Formats: sequence, structure tokens, C-alpha cells
Amino acid sequence: MADDNTTAATEERTREVLNTGTKEVAETHRFDERALAGWMTANVEGFAGPMQVRQFRGGQSNPTYQLITPTKKYVMRRKPPGKLLPSAHAVDREYRVITALYPTGFPVPRTYGLCTDDGVIGTWFYIMDYMDGRILWDQTLPSYEPKERHAIHLASLKTLADLHNTDYEAIGLGDYGREGNYMLRQIDRWTKQYKASETQHIETVERLIKWLPETCPEDTQKSIVHADYRLDNEVMHPTEARVIAVLDWELSTIGNPLADFSNLLMQWVNGSIAAIPDKASYGIPTIEEMEAEYCRMTGRDGIPDLNWYFSYNIFRLAGIIQGIVGRARDGTANSPQAAAMAARVPALGEASWRFAVKAGAS
Repeated sequence: MADDNTTAATEERTREVLNTGTKEVAETHRFDERALAGWMTANVEGFAGPMQVRQFRGGQSNPTYQLITPTKKYVMRRKPPGKLLPSAHAVDREYRVITALYPTGFPVPRTYGLCTDDGVIGTWFYIMDYMDGRILWDQTLPSYEPKERHAIHLASLKTLADLHNTDYEAIGLGDYGREGNYMLRQIDRWTKQYKASETQHIETVERLIKWLPETCPEDTQKSIVHADYRLDNEVMHPTEARVIAVLDWELSTIGNPLADFSNLLMQWVNGSIAAIPDKASYGIPTIEEMEAEYCRMTGRDGIPDLNWYFSYNIFRLAGIIQGIVGRARDGTANSPQAAAMAARVPALGEASWRFAVKAGAS
């Protein structure tokens, strides 16, 4: 797994370069700024122009803008322009979950309004507060002292536990997810993507496609699931080890909370943190400490199927990467990049199967 850990560290550095700060609004993402200002004057309490518009860097599937006024900064998330799949880029779902969580004290930005009138700027959008803090892209936190690293990672874990402890029905999100086993649906989703993009026969992946649904744990608990929870999707307080906002809710739903928890731990299993030999002296909690703390925070006795979830998450990553390879095959992605990606899929299949064996596969 050493090569994958090195790759993960490189990807973190690349994301930081590509996603930090703002830029001029891209030509393809421009809109009528006067129309937006008019809408905000009518719908956002306390708004007063003039307003400057900047676009956040990076490849968010929902274009994100910083709106700067003399007294306050806002953030706008919108659907991208053009023809979209019916269920894609659901900014209304993002707005709904953030708006429901904010009154509970969970760290999300305050929202100000959702616009479902395409006539204003061309697509649906919503407005929320700009949260000024640290986004920590390198999960190993190289510029911090061991005590600070430990506190930051536990703060991130506590925030995830707080999310999973939230009574989603009490805040009006009882119908936010679909019925049935969440993990089974996820296995089916990534299996279909893998098969649609398949470029070579990989025996370990075929075994996983059979084994994972046969051994899928029951959803014994359900919670709000962020579905992309990690340190760089959080805003940390400027000086304290405290999460002040969780961002990027576009994949969120109601499902198995262990999907979130095990996905967070993938940095320890198949990411940059995995390459640190002595985590205790470096200041990063071990997997065992993270598991014990999460169980304490959420009232669990333990997580007997954690190796199963690790196997699933690496399989999911293989499906995501195979999707990129498939797009290159179809002429919609960069071929040299895809060639390098293609080499990772068999290794991920092997890594996933090793955890499957630990979970009882034979």
C-alpha cells in the first residue's frame, strides 16, 4: 500500500494548490450580478451592496462564489449551467440539510435563502455565510506540533459523532433518505459504475462484487450521513482545535453512520496518514483510539465489522477510479492520466480483498 499512500499525499498537495483561494469568475460560470444583487436585497436580511463576486478555485461540481460587500461576506452555491441529470447537483438538498442543522448548534454556515427560479441567474442557488478559518488539506498536519495534531483530529471526530447523534427526525429530515439498506445500495451503485467502465478483467474485484453484498451488515443504526466527511471538507477555527463549519453536503442522505466513520479512517488505511510509522509520537490518534473515542461519543459497544467497511471503502475507490479510466476510454478524459489510474485499480482490488479476508472471506 506504500505507493497508494504516496499517491494520496500527492493528491492532497495538488488539491490544496488547486482549491485554495478565489479567482475571477470563469467565463462559463458568469451570470447577471445585478439580478443576484436585486434578489439578495429582496430576500437576504441585512444585505447591502455594492457587491463584488469572486469564484472559489477548484473543481466543485456545484460552482461556489464569494460575495463581498462592505460589511459582510457571503457564499453562493449554484447548479452549474447547461443540461443536467435530473437528480444531480441538488443544491436544494444541500440547503435543506444545512438549514435544518444550523439551529441545533452543529457547525454549518447560516443559510439566508434558496432560489428555485432559473430566471434570476440561470440556475437554482442558495446563499449562506462565509466561514473564515483554516481548511487543512494535508491530513498529516506537517506544520503543527504533536499535541495540536491530536487535538485537531479528535475535534474532527467529535464533530462527526455529533452529526451521527443528531435526531434527524426531530429536525425535519425524516424523509431525507431512501428506505432499505444503505450499504447495499452503495455497493450496487459502485458495482454498476465499475462494470460500465470496465477495461480489464480483475479477479479480486469480481470476488468483491460477489462477496460484499452477501456479507453486507445490517443498518442497525441510521443517521444523517455526510458521505464525503474528511478534514479538508471542514473549516477549522483560526486558532482553536474546533470545527466551525462542515462543507460540501451534496452527497448527504440518511444512512449507516459507519459509512462515514470508516471513510474518515481511510486516511489511516489507504492515505497519507497510513505512511506515518509512529502515530503516537507524531501526535495522530491510532485507528484503535479513533474507534474507542467514536464508540464512547456515540454510545456504541464496539464496531465488529470495521474490516468489512475498509474493504468496501477501497472497493468504492476502485469503482471511482475505474470510472475515470472508462471516461478516458470513451474519449472524455485525459488519456495519460487515465493510464496511470488504470494501474491502481488491480492494486486497490488486492488491498480491498486483504481486508475482506480479515473480515472472514475465503
